[in-house]
Formats: sequence, structure tokens, C-alpha cells
Amino acid sequence: MTPALDLAGIFVFALSGALQGVRKRLDVVGMAVLAFFTAVGGGITRDLFIGVQPAAFRDTWYLLVPIAATAIAFFWHPQVERAMPGVLVFDAAGLGLFCAVGTAKALAYGLSPLHAVLLGVCTAVGGGVLRDVLSGEMPTLLYDRQLYAVPAMLGSTAMAVLYAMDIRGFAATLSSAVLAFALRILAMRYGWRAPLARGVGGPA
Repeated sequence: MTPALDLAGIFVFALSGALQGVRKRLDVVGMAVLAFFTAVGGGITRDLFIGVQPAAFRDTWYLLVPIAATAIAFFWHPQVERAMPGVLVFDAAGLGLFCAVGTAKALAYGLSPLHAVLLGVCTAVGGGVLRDVLSGEMPTLLYDRQLYAVPAMLGSTAMAVLYAMDIRGFAATLSSAVLAFALRILAMRYGWRAPLARGVGGPA
């Protein structure tokens, strides 16, 4: 993924974290913490599992972009909330890019395809889980039933398959990211949900 696309995904995820801080009535420091870990938490977790220094600790932009997102949410959160449908489209794009790149990085470091897929999903959704835990919420990944992790898993799987076929680089990343992005957009458009066990209702 190019640095520009990487930072764009980080910005959108950071914005969702900062907005969560607004809803929880956190101060600007709490908002910045949520923004940072929402944006780069999945990538940090992936890199720690791989055994390399997280990219977020090597590049200043990984810190500056969440700070910028925090400032925007702090001063203009009503306007950002009204623009959320558009933001969710970019969030879906970030999901697709991060799952593909996370899987590719894990494969490049010698992990098995299965483990690489798991880390690709972790890269895509890990920040959101950290956001919810830090803000005192049950992770929406566990109960909301929206198809969020499923598109990331399919995108990561596609990346692993293409890698095994020796199709790598931009073409593989774009194809896998578009698959995850398209499925996420369709899930939002048509309200697709993951099934519950029989006889179980929705969350209280």
C-alpha cells in the first residue's frame, strides 16, 4: 500500500476513534488516545505477533495523522457526524486495504497462510476492538452482527491465495482490497447480518 493510502486509512479509523471519545464525553487527551489506538492498534498488534518493530513507532506521520483527526473531531464533531455515511465508505476502503496489506506482510515474514489471514483480519479490525475496550464498551465485533470481520476475512484469504499463486504487489493488494470493500459496502447497503444461534434474540 502506498503511504498516501495507508495514511488515508489511518485518518478515517482515527476519526471514528475520536468521535467515540466525543460520545463518551472524554477530554481531548482521551479522544487522542482512542484515535491513535483505533487507527494503528491493529497494525501494532500484527507487528508484535510477527516480531518486528511496529511501523507506528518508526514514522511520525502515524502519530500526526491521529492528532489531526482528533482536532477535527474536537472542533467540528457535529459536522463530521452528519457526514458519517460518507466516512463509512472510506472506513470500508480502509478495512479492505488494511486486511490485504496485513496479510501480505505476515506472508512476507514467513507465516503460514492461515496465520497470515488471521493477522490480516487483526490488522483490519483490531483497532476497532481496542477502541471499544478502552471506551468501556463491549466490542461491536462480538455482538453487532454486521458483516465487518467477514469481508476482512475474505479479503485476507484472497490475498493469501494470490500470494500462493505468485501474484503479488499492487495487483494482488488492489484485488483483495476491492473484494473486502465491495462486500462491506453491500452489507451496509442491504443490512446483511451474521446469524445468531436458534432461539437467541438481539443484544439487550
